[in-house]
Amino acid sequence: MTQPPVPSPETLKRTPLHDIHVALGAKMVPFAGFEMPVTYPSGINSEHRAVREDVGVFDVSHMGEFEITGPDRNAFVQRVTCNDVSALKPGQAQYSGILTKDGTFVDDCLVYRFEDKLMMVVNASNIQKDWDHIVAQKGGANVRLRDISDETALLAVQGPKAEALVGQLTSIGIAMIPYYHFSQGKVAGVQCFVSRTGYTGEDGFELYCRAGDVETLWHALVGAGRAEPVGLGARDTLRLEAGLPLYGNDIDDTTTPYEAGLAFIVKLDKGAPFTGLEVLKKQKLDGVPRRLVGFKVTEPKTVARHGFPVFLDGTQVDIVRSGTLTPTVNAAIGTTYLPADRARVGTKIEIDIRGKRVGAEVVKMPFVPHRTKR
Repeated sequence: MTQPPVPSPETLKRTPLHDIHVALGAKMVPFAGFEMPVTYPSGINSEHRAVREDVGVFDVSHMGEFEITGPDRNAFVQRVTCNDVSALKPGQAQYSGILTKDGTFVDDCLVYRFEDKLMMVVNASNIQKDWDHIVAQKGGANVRLRDISDETALLAVQGPKAEALVGQLTSIGIAMIPYYHFSQGKVAGVQCFVSRTGYTGEDGFELYCRAGDVETLWHALVGAGRAEPVGLGARDTLRLEAGLPLYGNDIDDTTTPYEAGLAFIVKLDKGAPFTGLEVLKKQKLDGVPRRLVGFKVTEPKTVARHGFPVFLDGTQVDIVRSGTLTPTVNAAIGTTYLPADRARVGTKIEIDIRGKRVGAEVVKMPFVPHRTKR
């Protein structure tokens, strides 16, 4: 099977901070149609440790943002996502899913509720697909949909010292922002909205601002005595240790939220039909055929990478969904789907690593405890 051609550098999009990453000596790679920093000169391990022990900043301006306004906005987003939008008050956010009629993931997303609008944040690789899927369900709903991805920049400030760093740059009482809530105001003189969410398992904030203002924000946050810049490489090791799913690996259009261990984002009884509802009702009743599990490779100096075949009792049951060597756990860890009756801690599996079967064992997820402020 031939690999799809990698877009040439001229066709790759760039975030507003592209030139800064290059000046910092970042290794730039194609990712989701963007040219993105995978690591800076300090290296993945240093960047990873900065987030676990201190504070790091990620440029995640490649993410997609859709704005939904109009009288039917809440009812519309209630219909196109599986979590319960009516449970949100203005200033709250929720993790959710955009599903196919088969109850599988088109994408996972965040939904933010403002006084006068909703905003959905989606994965960069899925912006066009998600947009088309959502627009197709508009029907007669009195809503206005805007793709504001290109005009919106996003920095994630993550780590135990994130609150202290952001707090000294703003008059917003960020210490008082609860988990999955947000507030609006100025940070380093830049109009932002600041949410206490993240993708690392650490406490932290995501700062959304206009694309033209993000450079000011970056320089206020990053530098000696402040935060270390962190690339996509450490973003992946951090989120895997925290047991957080990545679209295209752990979840995709063949997996349901129940199979992926994300039952908490499915509200079957929210009083509004949503795409995939009937299939998920049935799956909840019948039970799932498989479940996503975390594993640790038991053979030293061996790493199981995405796509490697996974065997149970000599039969291939899946592939490695996510897999790498992570600094905090200091072991080769990963995820895969196993038949539901065997998806438990202690189950022994084998992974084909370049023609050699290597042992691994199912362990509890997350691999490291979450330290988000609840």
